[in-house]
Amino acid sequence: MSIEVEMKFAIRDEADFLKALTQWDVQLGDREHQVDLYFAHPQRDFRHTDEALRIRRTERRVDVAYKGPRLDARTKTRREIELPLAGGERSATQFTEILEALGFRPAGEVRKFRRAATLNVRGKTVTIALDRVDELGTFVELEIVADPGEVAVARDALDFLATELALGATERRSYLELLAVRSVPDSPGT
Repeated sequence: MSIEVEMKFAIRDEADFLKALTQWDVQLGDREHQVDLYFAHPQRDFRHTDEALRIRRTERRVDVAYKGPRLDARTKTRREIELPLAGGERSATQFTEILEALGFRPAGEVRKFRRAATLNVRGKTVTIALDRVDELGTFVELEIVADPGEVAVARDALDFLATELALGATERRSYLELLAVRSVPDSPGT
């Protein structure tokens, strides 16, 4: 079983972040457009169970992922099961049809451009992603995929790197949650 240990940060100044990365001799890869379609379960409210089911489309691949409930109050540490869908867009469409036939419904879409790189921090491979998310802004995600017994060590490595990069306060909400909050109209009198 794999556990995704993740920390996310909203950033205001992308240039400052990129400059901080140069101290680690890290070059982010090419920009990749990602479209994530999330699904609502027919019997469970994923907003309450803190789960997610997603199909991610990029120019090069299509993946489906299940994310379990978060395991701590500080990071986005959770079980993740991810697998590629061979056949690209056609497979994504067919898999969506299967989910809908089973009662799942599209719950929202997140569109972003991502540049990513990996580096070694305290013996752990960290994926760093710089995301420009439509309607939300720019974020940095730090992630380690760990075995259950290595979660604390992975979290410590991410804490260390976040401090070194001066990333500030973490954002535990998913992009989908942030978009949902953003789309709720202000109530009268507020």
